[in-house]
Amino acid sequence: MNNCLSSWSGGKDSCFALMKAIEQSYQPAVLLNVMNETGKISRSHGIPESILKAQSAAAELPIYLVSSSWQEYEQHFTAALQQLRETYAVTHAVFGDIDLQAHRDWEEKVCNSAELTAVLPLWQQDRRSLVMQMLDSGIQTMIVSCNTVMGASFIGKTLTPALIDELEALGVDACGENGEFHTLVYDCPLFKHPLKIEVKQALQHEQYYFSELILHA
Repeated sequence: MNNCLSSWSGGKDSCFALMKAIEQSYQPAVLLNVMNETGKISRSHGIPESILKAQSAAAELPIYLVSSSWQEYEQHFTAALQQLRETYAVTHAVFGDIDLQAHRDWEEKVCNSAELTAVLPLWQQDRRSLVMQMLDSGIQTMIVSCNTVMGASFIGKTLTPALIDELEALGVDACGENGEFHTLVYDCPLFKHPLKIEVKQALQHEQYYFSELILHA
């Protein structure tokens, strides 16, 4: 059995990629997330540390958090991969990318540097079909950041087939793979229990809205 780490954003793609990797007989050992410089929220999705830790507890997996600026991201990510390879004896790293070749190239590069093998279980699948598979699998996920084309009204909405139709009518990719939106998984088959999460407000930063999130016990 191959031990793996999950490059865990907290969102639907990394979650479903890990679920598919487990189906392919990979054994998850640890989650990895890169936080911003202050270590308060995740670099990509703006998810607070407390919620990432609640996800890891629900999945009964440890989570390794590393803080970084965008400028030093590759350096810190590679160092984290090396650390996790040594600590957890992982041989593979699971990523949720679907079809952006530049992302795959980067992931394979940093994994090679850390003597790991990159695994991309969702690679080259049809985006709409993939989202429907995620929902069918039991992933429950909400939009926690989005661009101004979508607007603040989408913040906090749970992904459903009807909402995906609405997004596509706006010209937004069903997966948000072009960066239109990011999600937060609050329940899925990996979790022992759902998380209770509330969006307090939507905050605009340049051309993007982010959520101020509250975790309820």
